Amino acid sequence: MQLLPWQLAAAYLLDLLAGDPQWLPHPVRWIGRLIQRAEAIFHDAEASPLLQRLAGICFWALVVTLVGTATMLFVSVLTHLPPYLEHAGVVWLAYTTLATRSLHKESSHVARALRDNDIPLARECLGRLVSRDTAHLEERDIVRALVETVSESVSDGIVAPLFYLAVGGPLGGMIYKAVSTMDSMVGYMNDRYRYFGWFAARADDVANWIPARLSGVLLVGAAASLGLDWRGAWRIMRRDARKMKSPNAGFPEAAAAGAMGVQLGGANVYFGQVVEKPLLGENVNALTLDAYHTMIRLMYMTSFLALVLSVSMSLRHLIAVG
Repeated sequence: MQLLPWQLAAAYLLDLLAGDPQWLPHPVRWIGRLIQRAEAIFHDAEASPLLQRLAGICFWALVVTLVGTATMLFVSVLTHLPPYLEHAGVVWLAYTTLATRSLHKESSHVARALRDNDIPLARECLGRLVSRDTAHLEERDIVRALVETVSESVSDGIVAPLFYLAVGGPLGGMIYKAVSTMDSMVGYMNDRYRYFGWFAARADDVANWIPARLSGVLLVGAAASLGLDWRGAWRIMRRDARKMKSPNAGFPEAAAAGAMGVQLGGANVYFGQVVEKPLLGENVNALTLDAYHTMIRLMYMTSFLALVLSVSMSLRHLIAVG
């Protein structure tokens, strides 16, 4: 099933209005529970690296198969309901793949604590958003972490879901969320997941290859729309995006850094180990709370441009088949 243009727009608006309230049923949370249970079945940390890799592939295939099957069954049931219920179900399913409002909400808790000069609370709130250790971060590095995670999440939390909803309908959107959620839960290069999570991490790299680059271009467009340094965004993205070990994260991060004239990257601590990330951008402007608020403006404008693009893709498909 392909999404109609108005269904995509309705899902986007619903995400802006409702966000991710805990009381509302949410398939991505169900996917998270499924991943936990599947990992308990497949993951044996004492097994050889080869067996762990094979188990990780089987784990990944099972989760994707179950999510895809459940989505197709749900959509099939919807087609037998009255049209208004069918449309409501499809819009709800698409809406649950988007994270614009929740990304703003969760990051704003950190910003509010910084505004109140409550560094310990800011570290605690940031720890819910990022995998890096936050216990000893000072204000500048907290802001840097905020800007980095929001800019990267523009791709995997907004642009990528809209892209896959446009090209693959609810099935495409939900499978993408399964792939992305597995990476966020097991795709780490630590002792526990180095081998078991290897395939999940590589699959996420493949799934995000196009959306990450698209996100960088859309961030340049958003910078132009907001009167920011779009030329700098384009230049820094082209210069610095491929410095990152990740094949994808550098594109939205570098574009955002260039648009705001800030420098991202540097030393982070993950699971007790210091990791030096490459520097992205130039240290023209200070990393203060103003940078975070500018990043939020960029995020919303980029999400709108991504919506326009996804609706255009859906409309083009509708015209082609109709």
